[in-house]
Amino acid sequence: MLKSDVKTKVISANQKHKTDTGSPEVQISIFTRQIQELTKHLQLHKKDEHSRRGLLKMVGKRRRLLDYLSKHDTERYRTVLKKLDLRR
Repeated sequence: MLKSDVKTKVISANQKHKTDTGSPEVQISIFTRQIQELTKHLQLHKKDEHSRRGLLKMVGKRRRLLDYLSKHDTERYRTVLKKLDLRR
C-alpha cells in the first residue's frame, strides 16, 4: 500500500486538471507505483504467496486499463506508456 504523500505526488504528476483523481492515466500510474513497491517486497520475501496474488491482480487491472485506453484514445495511451516507461 502506498503512503498518502507518495500517492498524492503520483496523482498530481499525472492528473489532467486540478480535481482529476480517477482518469485512466492516474489509475495506471498508481497501479504502476504499487506494482513497483510490491515487486521490491517480493524480492525480499520470496515465499509471500498472498502478496504475490495481490500483485498479479494489480497487473491484471493495469493491463485492462491500458487496453481500454488503447481502444478509446491511442494518443493518450502512447503518452502514458512513454511517461511511465512501460513496455507493451
